[in-house]
Amino acid sequence: MGDPALSRRGFMAASAAAGLGMTTLTACGGDSNGGSSGTTTIEWWNISTTEPSKTVWAALARKFEAQNPKVKIKIVQMENDAYKSKMTALTASGKLPDIFHSWGGGVLKQQVDAGLVENLTDRTKPWGDALLPVAKEPYLLDDQVYGIPFDIGMIGFWYNKALFKKAGIAEPPTTWNGFLDAVRKLKAADVTPLALAGKEKWPGMYYWAYLAMRTAGAGALQKAYEDKDFTGAPFVTAGEHLEELVALKPFQKGFLGAAYSTPTGQAAAVGNGKAAMELMGQWAPTVQADTGKGLGKDLGFFPFPAVEGGKGTITEVFGGGGGHALRRGAPQEAVDFLKFFASEATDLELVKKTGVLPVVPAAESAIADPNIKAVQAQLKAATGFQLYLDQAYAPAVGQEVNDSVAALIAGSKSPGQVAQSITKTAKEEQ
Repeated sequence: MGDPALSRRGFMAASAAAGLGMTTLTACGGDSNGGSSGTTTIEWWNISTTEPSKTVWAALARKFEAQNPKVKIKIVQMENDAYKSKMTALTASGKLPDIFHSWGGGVLKQQVDAGLVENLTDRTKPWGDALLPVAKEPYLLDDQVYGIPFDIGMIGFWYNKALFKKAGIAEPPTTWNGFLDAVRKLKAADVTPLALAGKEKWPGMYYWAYLAMRTAGAGALQKAYEDKDFTGAPFVTAGEHLEELVALKPFQKGFLGAAYSTPTGQAAAVGNGKAAMELMGQWAPTVQADTGKGLGKDLGFFPFPAVEGGKGTITEVFGGGGGHALRRGAPQEAVDFLKFFASEATDLELVKKTGVLPVVPAAESAIADPNIKAVQAQLKAATGFQLYLDQAYAPAVGQEVNDSVAALIAGSKSPGQVAQSITKTAKEEQ
């Protein structure tokens, strides 16, 4: 499992880089059991800050409490970036919440290597084995289970059919050159082509990651990470393709300072009809409707286009899902909550009310939204899958990908410099 001390030092360095002092830490875990009342309090950290998920998840916690009168669920909810920063600091402190949101991959691995995460392999049989294999994959480390998924999905383009029609675009583009042409047509029709949350960086990373996949093939990103070398021609070419897009000035005014889920952010720009597209995951429709008006029947979905001459194909997808992990030594009541959350009844409720894609096979029949069905169909037909880079890679490397791609989009780094910066960080990573 590696050297816990080395892993802990890595997180300490990341915390310092993020400007997080140890005084910001909240006491988590370790005090869940016991108490004079005989009640066990479980602290549950998640990122469901937008509706309807926020309300639905709170109601599920109350439902679990009703079924388990001696258990109290304390919910702590944070926006995506704030959560990532706080968890980096908490991991450095060596004290995680009882139940916490995870995307799996390299971040979870470092937490596991630091000896901070409960091994769920035996504690979640047999109900954990019944979940969709592709959804469980990010939480498997050396064939051991360290997290339980509640969602699975992929990144793709969500678009406004009415604005496409206004610009004379009959069908969503299937090639990169066709996509650039669509951007030009939208601009010519006085329509903002794309909304981007430049302030948060991770949405911009999606473009570079997909372009790298389409240029080099789905397996290339993981191989580059293992080889600690992103300087190959396909990765530089991916950056050049992104430069082509940026040169068209496709994003909304003030995008570099825009957040994702605020009333003036990326999702709201699309949801309010102020931009024609966003590159985002399967949760996009609900966030568009929560932060803006939502597009209803005018909303459509299409996969990231193929790049002419590239080794990748349009059936190779980039994405992931959400899951929950437990701190090491978490009480049985926390495991019971994971079982409750992964049940068919809960999954059906999540699919119907929040639009997530099911991880319990029997819940697939509950998908009603045609766009979510389209995402599900793309996933089922996928010939390759790559987890989000800022989760697949160790935290420092994932952050460098986000930072360097953001710099390219802002015009302060070249495609070659992006590849070199990511490589340098990968080589330095313990």
